[in-house]
Amino acid sequence: MVLLALAATAKEKPAATHWVATWAASPSAAGSDTEMRRRKMEFDNQTVRLITHISLGGQHFRVRLANFYGAKAVAIGEVHLALRGAGAKIQPGSDRPLTFSGKTALTIPPGSLVLSDPVDLKAPAASDLAVSLYMPPGAVIAGTLHYSAQQTSYVAAGNICGAEDLPDSVTISSWPYLTGVDAMAPAAFGTIVTLGDSITDGSRSTSDQNRRWPDILAGRLLARKGNKLAVVNAGIGGNRVMTDTNNIAYGQNALARFDRDVLSVPGLKYVFLFEGVNDIGGDTAEDIIFGMKQLIERAHERGVKIVGATIMPLRTGPPGAAKREAVNQWIRTANAFDGYVDFDKSIGDPNQPGVFQKVYDSGDNLHPNDAGHKAMGEAVNLGLFQ
Repeated sequence: MVLLALAATAKEKPAATHWVATWAASPSAAGSDTEMRRRKMEFDNQTVRLITHISLGGQHFRVRLANFYGAKAVAIGEVHLALRGAGAKIQPGSDRPLTFSGKTALTIPPGSLVLSDPVDLKAPAASDLAVSLYMPPGAVIAGTLHYSAQQTSYVAAGNICGAEDLPDSVTISSWPYLTGVDAMAPAAFGTIVTLGDSITDGSRSTSDQNRRWPDILAGRLLARKGNKLAVVNAGIGGNRVMTDTNNIAYGQNALARFDRDVLSVPGLKYVFLFEGVNDIGGDTAEDIIFGMKQLIERAHERGVKIVGATIMPLRTGPPGAAKREAVNQWIRTANAFDGYVDFDKSIGDPNQPGVFQKVYDSGDNLHPNDAGHKAMGEAVNLGLFQ
């Protein structure tokens, strides 16, 4: 009888679960007040409804809000999570008020991150969630944001976080304060973080259509039987491996932001590094390779596999072309990464080294169009992610 009781108890024990990032956006510091106002990043007694496209679905979620670059604490009156409907609307009955350590209103200190308490919400994979923030009276300019969202979000007057629609709303194309959405998932599930620059961020892909190459990769994984992997995007336009630029919108270099934007991501299983385009003009090939080696070592230190990708074509003179080829040759032959994807060969014209295939070129021989992003996402060998 005792043995039977023990066996029944073992059977009834719930499976282990953990948090897995299913959406993310890497933040940067705010520009000038004039620039932020032009981007509609000044808030005063307004509801900000931010639209996100998740990878894995789930039944329990939490959100991550950050004030990493703010000089002052930021007050937020309410935060809600819901299934997105059309435009600024949310699906009826899906609104969920969020709390933060039991509180509905919160203050985020400078340099800090806060996590919401878990909330029950059934959301399918590849669906849109709406995160609504109420910014109380007293004009505040967002000090932490992701600039180029390639996604329309909405701002309306007053505290209407739980409203089905936001009447008379204006649109924005950045994500202020919001840096992540996590789903509760079985212990075997995990996340791939794609670390990169404007190409990974989706520059010149069609807005509101989720056609960035990481979105294509996520869709292919979701279609794979028994998939247990989410894909989140840690791209920032203009980002570099080794050094910062004078434009703060480009964020800190990959080495500087690696712990925050990659290694701290819940459920991290793999890193996909695709950077180097913006380093070609200022750093040597040796510098770029050094930075990549450092990122590889830090990923492996945490027991995380890291996949690399070759630098795609770009308009540059002979010195830049030589740097790009040297870095690409190292990626292909050094076996330093746990695997690599040859985006250069996938997108480049085989008859003209350093030139995009026309069908994939957005027009600047640097950023792919939608067809180029699709080709990149489809070039990734899913066998790299077991």
